[in-house]
Amino acid sequence: MAQQLLLLLPAPSRAFSKPLPSPTPAFSSLSRHHRVSFSAASRRDLLRCGMKRSGLVAELEIAKDKQPQSRRANGIFWILLLNFGVYLADHLFQIRQIKALYLYHACPTWYQFVTSTFCHANWNHLSSNLFFVYIFGKLVEEDEGNFALWMSYILTGAGANLISWLVLPTSSVSLGASGAVFGLFTISVLVKMSWDWRKILEVLILGQFVVDKVMEAARATTITGQSFQVNNIAHVSGALIGAALVFLVSRIAFSSNGDSPKTTKESNK
Repeated sequence: MAQQLLLLLPAPSRAFSKPLPSPTPAFSSLSRHHRVSFSAASRRDLLRCGMKRSGLVAELEIAKDKQPQSRRANGIFWILLLNFGVYLADHLFQIRQIKALYLYHACPTWYQFVTSTFCHANWNHLSSNLFFVYIFGKLVEEDEGNFALWMSYILTGAGANLISWLVLPTSSVSLGASGAVFGLFTISVLVKMSWDWRKILEVLILGQFVVDKVMEAARATTITGQSFQVNNIAHVSGALIGAALVFLVSRIAFSSNGDSPKTTKESNK
């Protein structure tokens, strides 16, 4: 009976037993071609993106290196503290040894030409000088650095005292930082000034106003007898010495830059 039932059932269809037809050669080659082209294009795009990104990063790094790094002004605060400390030791604590730091024209000692620039007669004398020392000294330090600030302060102040000692009577006593004030003022203006006619016009218009105000406030005090007198010789001397320093430094820098191309040409040979 079972065998008869099996005989009555239809034979299995061959359609289900045959494997699925393989893709045509044209389709397979086309698909491979597109796959290869797509993968190559994607790789090229990735390479281009990577090159653009690396180039952009390099440009950003170069631009970052080219940005000028502003110097932090620290030396000017030490100069202010030194002036203020000498004033407290002289007038508040009344330490007698501080009087030996004044510049006595009758019998000067070599260090008094420098130390007297840190001494002041009274509070008004100190406050007015330190105000301009801070303004112009900070400009010099930000442009030229800490060492240039100290050298400018000492050389202009000591040079102004030296000329005052040569000109003023031997009974005078000089003290004050305004010789250095005018030196720092001249240096800060000349360093920033270019030969553009606009800059020169700005200096002529604004400079005379600033000079008048500095002349009124900054004081180089000279004690003659029992009276305090403004030492205008120190003002003019400090300004001239500041201008001379800028001129000498610029000449040295110009000569060194003029020699550099020759050395580079010889090295290339």
